[in-house]
Amino acid sequence: MVAHIPTVAFQGIEVLDVDVQVHMAGGLPSFQIVGLPDKAVAESRERVRATLAAIGLALPPQRITVNLAPADVLKEGSHFDLPIALGLLVTMGVLPADEIAGYTVLGELGLDGSIAAVAGSLPAAIAAHAAGRGLICPAANGPEAAWAGEVEILAPATLLTLVNHFKGTQVLSPPKPATFADLIAAPDLRDIKGQETAKRALEIAAAGSHNLLMIGPPGSGKSMLAARLPGILPPLTPAEVLEVSMVASVAGQLKDGKLTRQRPYRDPHHSASAPAMIGGGTRVKPGEVTLAHLGVLFLDELPEFPRAVLETLRQPLETGSVTIARASGHVTFPARVQLVAAMNPCRCGYLTDASQACGRAPKCAAEYQSRISGPMFDRIDLHVDVPAVSAADLSLPPPAEGSAAVAERVATARAVQADRYSRLGGGARTVRTNAEADGELLMAVASPDEPGRKLLSDAVDALKLSARAYHRVLRVARTLADLAGSDAVRRIHVAEALSYRRLSLKS
Repeated sequence: MVAHIPTVAFQGIEVLDVDVQVHMAGGLPSFQIVGLPDKAVAESRERVRATLAAIGLALPPQRITVNLAPADVLKEGSHFDLPIALGLLVTMGVLPADEIAGYTVLGELGLDGSIAAVAGSLPAAIAAHAAGRGLICPAANGPEAAWAGEVEILAPATLLTLVNHFKGTQVLSPPKPATFADLIAAPDLRDIKGQETAKRALEIAAAGSHNLLMIGPPGSGKSMLAARLPGILPPLTPAEVLEVSMVASVAGQLKDGKLTRQRPYRDPHHSASAPAMIGGGTRVKPGEVTLAHLGVLFLDELPEFPRAVLETLRQPLETGSVTIARASGHVTFPARVQLVAAMNPCRCGYLTDASQACGRAPKCAAEYQSRISGPMFDRIDLHVDVPAVSAADLSLPPPAEGSAAVAERVATARAVQADRYSRLGGGARTVRTNAEADGELLMAVASPDEPGRKLLSDAVDALKLSARAYHRVLRVARTLADLAGSDAVRRIHVAEALSYRRLSLKS
């Protein structure tokens, strides 16, 4: 007899069906797991053996073979423990094969018979629902899996509880979806005195989900401005909540099964490696650019990041996804992020300050700024100078307008964009904001009037803007028109969009 227990493997946030096949035959006693298992899966033998002993069962002295099909797909993670154990129990005649076959199973076993939490329960539950099966998962993951909808979920805390449920001596109640995680209040824009140009750029970036680069001396408020961006961004839509939660689930970062309505905000240190930024490792895991999906990726001290790390961001910023290539296969993660970066004009930071003139200018600035490549710089929509704040500005009372008022304007502009792109569509992918519009769709929604077209044409010739820069100016102009409540992109919108475009860091 061969027992078949459905489970899953993860490639990025995609779910692949895996059939755990358990066979017992005569011969020398052994326990082999085949089907391209990684180290964690291979160690399941000892965990399963100890768990069965904890509930009073012993493996028969036979040749046991566990095959994880398809055999050419790498199997990673400890969630294969529970399906292997159930396959053994079915083969031993302890559990009915027909009932177990109706569930997708995942869970890590403890040596005392407990079932520990694992990553990926939410996407596994969604895949099980699509396949018409129920889900068996650890009790700690039950509230998370319950968000998948009308799917039968069994969430036992121990293997003995699950066995008793199928024996009919104990009934497992279905878990209830956890409540949403509490929203974390972001700092208010009222804390920022002066810097009106930078605040305006921050509002534009939030309204259209544009990439933003702030350049200024130390202490001018660049990091403070970036920290206040989440406070003016709209909350996630239900569909976006599911996307963000799927990423968090695969990364094992959903706490207590609670989904979040807050946009991600990631601010990795400049010592981060390329795998930490885009994902990878021996077991391919999502990196910072994926954990910031549909949110903000803030890179402070941008030139201090290794150039090779920054270059890895070029493709995700353009396509909204990142593909990790390994000999065993390719893994694709979503990476639709809003990049916000901050930097000093030179290493010492005082290139433009006459009172603290840089002693190595202009060589200091040239060396420092050259760490950011032209293609990377070209992918940033808004470039804004953040000058030092004067004592007069610091002595002023707090601004009258705070994050709430700005967030209201941003929400209105985002609603206009959502309505526009839901009507027009975005081709092969979903377009949510102006920053994502491209090709014919961008030209259809952002083509300026005749004076605006002439201004943009003259600017392209005079400033030698690239095709990418041309389209990014159009996207920003469309956002400016949305903030102004204008259906058409006019010359004034093009002019302001061009004012946020620098030819290079030195210009």
